[in-house]
Amino acid sequence: MTGLLLAFQFFTSIPVRKELPLGKKEVTGMYMVLPFIGGLIGAAMFGAAWLCTDMLGMGSFLTAVIVVVTGIGLTGGLHVDGFADAGDAFFSYRDRKKRLEILEDPRIGAFGTMAIVLLIVGKIALFQELIATGNVNVLLYVAVPFLARAGMNVYFASIHTAKEEGLAYFFQGKLKKGPLYGWSIGIGIVVLILMGYYLGNILLSVILLAVITLGLLIYRHWSVRNFGGVTGDLAGAFVEGMEALLWLTIIMCI
Repeated sequence: MTGLLLAFQFFTSIPVRKELPLGKKEVTGMYMVLPFIGGLIGAAMFGAAWLCTDMLGMGSFLTAVIVVVTGIGLTGGLHVDGFADAGDAFFSYRDRKKRLEILEDPRIGAFGTMAIVLLIVGKIALFQELIATGNVNVLLYVAVPFLARAGMNVYFASIHTAKEEGLAYFFQGKLKKGPLYGWSIGIGIVVLILMGYYLGNILLSVILLAVITLGLLIYRHWSVRNFGGVTGDLAGAFVEGMEALLWLTIIMCI
């Protein structure tokens, strides 16, 4: 229960006004339930899509906007902020030390602004396409953010931090990496199998697994090469980028 409350406290905008312990058990539990938090956010996004289309008769574009805003609102823009900071830092074309300083800067620059705009416009386009074709399936809405966060757990547990300070460094110091690594891979595969079974499309599950694996390996290499490891912003950027990539893959395959 503590892990669940911590996950709501650190990774959503849902207020949990309670001081909670941050030991190894609690922090590891927080990351273990994080994919399920993603699934709940996805379910809320599906609810927004259903309400707009079936109940209010809205068009696909406006519905897509509301769906994307719902997702951002429930995370408090946490992962979008990470995506923006990563864009600012990477496209500064500075050395590693300066890039890490830019990641810490709360201000947003030109490249960060462009990254946010492209991300949001891209997600709206993806959802508009999905809604326009009538593929508003609750299972997909739940599975995509679930899988993105399970992938983020594997990324976070398999890479060292870029600096010996900050929230990511603190959490890694408290993390039982082996159990988290195995748990995240296991539940990710289970969700993919169930999704393929219920949709009658096992090939889609295989393709999504390949996309997640390849995307994770490439992003991990990119993080080490350009930043020296992982930070909280880079983990958030992973979630946003992986969600967009999975939705694109689904649209191309169904």
